[in-house]
Amino acid sequence: MQTILLQHATDAYGISSDFLIQDGIIAKRAPAGTLQDATDVVIPAKGLTIFPGLFDMHVHLRDPGFTQKEDILTGAAAALAGGVTDVACMPNTKPTIDTPETVQYILDKAAPTGVKVHPIGCITNGMKGESLCDYPALMQAGICAISDDGRPVENAEQMRLALEQARDLHLPVISHCEDLSIIHGGIVNKGAVSEQLQVQGMDRASEDYITAREIILAGSVHGSIHIAHVSTKGSVEIVRLAKREGIAVTCETCPHYFLLTEEKVLSKDADYRMSPPLRTEEDRKAVLEGVLDGTIDCIVTDHAPHTPEEKSDFYHAPNGVIGMETSLAATLTLYHQNLLTLPDIVRLMADRPREILHLPKQTLEAGAPANLTLVDLNKEWIVDPNKLHSKARNAVFKQMQFRGKAVLTMTDGVIRYRDKD
Repeated sequence: MQTILLQHATDAYGISSDFLIQDGIIAKRAPAGTLQDATDVVIPAKGLTIFPGLFDMHVHLRDPGFTQKEDILTGAAAALAGGVTDVACMPNTKPTIDTPETVQYILDKAAPTGVKVHPIGCITNGMKGESLCDYPALMQAGICAISDDGRPVENAEQMRLALEQARDLHLPVISHCEDLSIIHGGIVNKGAVSEQLQVQGMDRASEDYITAREIILAGSVHGSIHIAHVSTKGSVEIVRLAKREGIAVTCETCPHYFLLTEEKVLSKDADYRMSPPLRTEEDRKAVLEGVLDGTIDCIVTDHAPHTPEEKSDFYHAPNGVIGMETSLAATLTLYHQNLLTLPDIVRLMADRPREILHLPKQTLEAGAPANLTLVDLNKEWIVDPNKLHSKARNAVFKQMQFRGKAVLTMTDGVIRYRDKD
């Protein structure tokens, strides 16, 4: 294994250091310009910012079963290009992640990629909402949480029982908050835009209702709940109130919910369709405020690849957008607007996801695993879907110009990605 010296890398707190990487760990960290050890590779990092490896706790790798959309290898490559060293993958695969064998398949296939892939098991067998999975067996196999993401657990009693079992196992539960009877086949946010397009809308009540339900159920069993991809003003306010009341609830959102609105779908481009959908400007502002005041715990992507053919028909395309290669850059928009600090971004995109999933914190101190990313905060680039590492091209930020980009990603002391532009 190569010995690597990173010189003059500045962390999120403005401290410039040299980092000596040996045998997969940060062997030494010292003031910039002071390490002169003999090394195989020297990386001048002056002007670059060093972050601990980012963690995206909500991705769909489509593997097994839907590898025409994405697979673990291409998903890992996309993650590394975005500065992401760890991901938690959702269980709506084929077969679903409801047996130890499927968990092991994912872990084995991910092993050589350099990305630590943490499988999320199903809440119910086959995500059918009928019977609960064998959580102890799945935990022993290596899951980090349970979810039926992609659809809700429709039966409230089933969800309550799942929360109760998960509480006793100290197992995180992630909820996709959507009432399917309210959605009733909607494809975009219900409101002025859906009326203008003359299509069925997705009422915000669907998300708000299940968000409230999950919090009430978690509170009733003295358990905890994590709310996925928050997109509405109502859900933000419900979570904020629950936190004030001392209920153990955490939540996440995605960059498209605090940067974009439903106006995007007026183009009838299915790449702007996802579930939950892009909402109104009022919702966007509320989600942003939730990020800024700490109501929203972390930023994820809900990376959901589909083939170009699937996304070619606005009216019948599946929901979902890709985002692992753009998430950091999109979030840095808030840094450049002086709304978030770099330590805030580390908390939202690295520290807090690991805490929620009960995984070790990644640091940049001597003795820690060398899982990190170097970021050029001022690198300007335009998102070209054809240059991304995912198999898919349904990038919600396509053709947008960002300022800030991961230029090198390392896991276990090995350089896994280096920007060529």
